[in-house]
Amino acid sequence: MSTSELRSPAQPMTPAPGLPWPALLALGTAGFVTLMTEALPAGVLPAMSADLGVSQSGAGQSVTLYAVGSIAAAIPLTAATAHWPRKRLLLLAVGGFALANAVTAASANYPLTMAARFAAGLVAGLLWALLAGYARSIVAPEQRGRAMAVAMSGSTVALSVGVPAGTLLAGAAGWRLTFALMSAIAVGLVGWIAAAVPAVPGREEHDRPSIRRVLRIPGVAAVLGVTAAFVLAHNILYTYVAALLEPLGLGGRTDTVLLVLGLSALAGIAATGALIDRHLRALTLAACGLLALTATIIAAALISSTAWPVHAAAVIWGLGFGGAATLLQTAVADAAGPAADLAQSLLVTCWNLGIAAAAFAGGLLLDHGGPGSLPWSALALLALALAVAAAARRHGFPGRR
Repeated sequence: MSTSELRSPAQPMTPAPGLPWPALLALGTAGFVTLMTEALPAGVLPAMSADLGVSQSGAGQSVTLYAVGSIAAAIPLTAATAHWPRKRLLLLAVGGFALANAVTAASANYPLTMAARFAAGLVAGLLWALLAGYARSIVAPEQRGRAMAVAMSGSTVALSVGVPAGTLLAGAAGWRLTFALMSAIAVGLVGWIAAAVPAVPGREEHDRPSIRRVLRIPGVAAVLGVTAAFVLAHNILYTYVAALLEPLGLGGRTDTVLLVLGLSALAGIAATGALIDRHLRALTLAACGLLALTATIIAAALISSTAWPVHAAAVIWGLGFGGAATLLQTAVADAAGPAADLAQSLLVTCWNLGIAAAAFAGGLLLDHGGPGSLPWSALALLALALAVAAAARRHGFPGRR
């Protein structure tokens, strides 16, 4: 059976006149819970390590295990559950977050806490692959880009507002309360999804494509290549942003720089939502270009020992990165067509591998080349991303949609 013969499982029978805001905001909140669950330990490591009786590096493995779970789960679980009704799967995934965060909040046992974090990662790998396809399936074709922008906005809100607020709450009331609150939000979200999100059927058993067939679909490999290069470049800078700021005398201002980046990212995803349905190619090239400009400004600042350009770079960085996940997920879904869910799982895996590889490669660069080597390495990766995106004019990032 050819790719064109695969049937899309979830096309709305009659397009709604406007976006289904309650349903899309529920999906966005699911993304918020996912990213908050992933990133919260980074802001509470000292208290978390003290409570669990381990070093901060030991507590930091809670982030590593979450990422490992996401990488391990995205492709196989998405393929195995392709025929499940989408709403049931969504409810189970959000319920999994409620349970994992409740165990994390209550556990005084380090192995149990790490097991809960790994389980949360498994759920996250499945949920990220599910969200984009779900948002696209409940709107008219001409609304798909905007719907995905709304559904993916929760992760940007979590990055820019949620994680700093959660860190402050943890400092005032304890890290366990913060995880308990995330569990409570997930429980409430289960009810919201049950009431507001329409049911969507899964794929029939004989319609399930293989990974090899999905990778052969024109444009899919190009989008995955751009994703890998872009995410690796971004995270080489983001993971080691404190090390980049230290030589400029801004070591104590990391939180301010990241806040500027996060708020700018909100503007980036708003612009993406408004323009993506007509200008996906231009927006993708602009995102790569803006991140390349960011790396160039930071490299120049380090050479000249000038601090002030960094805040401008943070604004540009946020504008480029804010809508990137929506752009790349839309591109791979458009290219894969009926095989969008499995293609999304491949993209989620590329994204998480990029995060893990950036931590490793960035550490080596920092140790052997110093902070100045980081932006130049990111710039080389972004040049590759730009070249691949520019070449994928017919499939992947077409000029006309």
